[in-house]
Amino acid sequence: MATSPGSDIAFASQKSMPSENLRTKKLPLSEEEVFYMNCRAVYLTVFKSSLENIISKDQLYLALQHAGRNPSQKTIDKYWTPQTAKLNFDDFCVILRKEKPTSKAELLKSFKQLDVNDDGYILHTDLYKFLTKRGEKMTPEEVNTIINLPNINADGKFDYIKFCKLYMTTSGQCLKTALERLQVDSKQRRQQFGSHMEELPARDPSSVLKPSPRILRNSDQETLSNRGDPRASLLSTARKFKASVTCTISMAANGNQNAKLTEPNLKDWPGVQSRGCFFLEDDGETVSHQYRLHMAQRSTVHLTIKPLNLSQVEGKLSPWSSVDTALYILKENEDQVDPQLVCFTDLQHREGFGWTGELTPGLYRLLPSTSGCRLRKERTPEPEEAQLVCRDDAGDLFLTQAFKAALSDVFDVIDLDGNGFLSLEEYNFFELRTSGEKCGEEAWLLCREHFDTKKNELTRQGFMDLHLMEANDREGDPCDLWVMLRAMGYNRALELKEACPFVIDLHAERCKPRLKAVRMEASRGQLEKATCQSVLLQGEARAMDGYENVLVHTRSWDFRITSVIENKSDNKVIIHINNELSKNCVNNRGLNVFAVEVAPQSSMDNAPRVKRQSFLFVQVCQHVMPLNEHQEWMHHCVYSLISS
Repeated sequence: MATSPGSDIAFASQKSMPSENLRTKKLPLSEEEVFYMNCRAVYLTVFKSSLENIISKDQLYLALQHAGRNPSQKTIDKYWTPQTAKLNFDDFCVILRKEKPTSKAELLKSFKQLDVNDDGYILHTDLYKFLTKRGEKMTPEEVNTIINLPNINADGKFDYIKFCKLYMTTSGQCLKTALERLQVDSKQRRQQFGSHMEELPARDPSSVLKPSPRILRNSDQETLSNRGDPRASLLSTARKFKASVTCTISMAANGNQNAKLTEPNLKDWPGVQSRGCFFLEDDGETVSHQYRLHMAQRSTVHLTIKPLNLSQVEGKLSPWSSVDTALYILKENEDQVDPQLVCFTDLQHREGFGWTGELTPGLYRLLPSTSGCRLRKERTPEPEEAQLVCRDDAGDLFLTQAFKAALSDVFDVIDLDGNGFLSLEEYNFFELRTSGEKCGEEAWLLCREHFDTKKNELTRQGFMDLHLMEANDREGDPCDLWVMLRAMGYNRALELKEACPFVIDLHAERCKPRLKAVRMEASRGQLEKATCQSVLLQGEARAMDGYENVLVHTRSWDFRITSVIENKSDNKVIIHINNELSKNCVNNRGLNVFAVEVAPQSSMDNAPRVKRQSFLFVQVCQHVMPLNEHQEWMHHCVYSLISS
């Protein structure tokens, strides 16, 4: 939890954290409110409620550790005297205000005193003597935890510069994870914390929290014995990083040329095609069409999915053609709520991926998926806004050529069956995406009367005229047109940057398959479960050393690596992930260092059987792909258990 050393409010410098999103007022959060929000987020990583008291030294140590402090035994004894029976949330806030976290600069300065060669390293023998013979002594087991940390130790030396970076980023990520959890959990947001409500009343900026008498007994002037002492950070890390496991996978450029999907002779196979699209939401979530497949009889099936190319230039692909696309196929069963995973399109097929195999009669769900490695929010400045409508010499409005080209592409994306016309069902997917409402039968009838249609379906020209009418209704104001375009993934320059259209092709040898888009949903829930099932069934599992109930499952394809965390223990776990030594890689989280929290399996022990299958104790950790697929790439990840 890196903060500026001189800050009066330890957490107030965490401006980038999502605590502002927790506020129900429209006014910006004050430093005091940010401090209390961050205190509460940390407190709730240890306790179920901020009304719950700290009742032991161990709980106090754990809570302070989650807050990024490195309490020495002397510090703990200062606040937990023989007369102390409990500390409440207000007391915890007072302690955090007084116990400032050690800065990275202070840590580096202290380590440098042990760096006899001034080369950024400390010999393990010197580090061992320092930690076990002087000051607050560490046990040999704790020291071994430090010198066995991956990527920080090599050739009998401790890289303290890397350690300081690891320690500070881990603390920051733990706070970020706690705040995100607090934001999502609306029940916790409604709780009262200590004597303060989440929606804090206005108060004098100079006012401070009054500590309880048991805290006032200790001198406020006492200097911290561990201020700048690396021993406390090392001890905290030894206790925080309880176990680690390292995964290294090297991949060739352009994948394995032999691992291609062999396409059968489809000449006499009945087939069906459907289009769809992945859309990025403001929070980075992916929304896409989902499908239902009906198979009348057992048959061999050939199934592919690939980005839909809308380029009008021969031989030129659309900018989103490099986005990875995949399909999970799940069988619906009458006696089970959750459908059963059947297969996943894991073999490359031209510009996309596919699967060939046998399906039995019945209903199936087809869940499109993209990893998020290549379809992601851009952090570049918004380009200059394109003009959508103009007026001619007579003062009449008309659509610009650039806007008409974008509308034509939108038409192709929402024309799910690719027949060149929009049915009411296809148009309603568009309406739900752009306005959140459906077009009823009466409104569709009016649309047929005023715009060009053919066999009860809207033509491309009719779609253009519909938007021209909208521009006229607004007297040329393009505001509503931009709402539609942004919902469809366009930026201000009319570039499709936050969406990826795709096309599904399905052929069956013995029957005519029926494929229909049935909904448009976010890429969580059933898709998350399917991903976890796929990796657990076919991936490689590795348990944390000494914690056999916490496993990292990794599955690699030629084009992607996916890891899943499984928590079979009775406690929630937080896993710290470090990808910094990976080469030519990009992951879906956009971070090299981050943390994930996984619920315990025991939380589902009393749930009904059907609900126990929902994989609450298994979580997708990350997807990894090559940054440049024409070059070799190497994924190197260290998974460290920092809380359980």
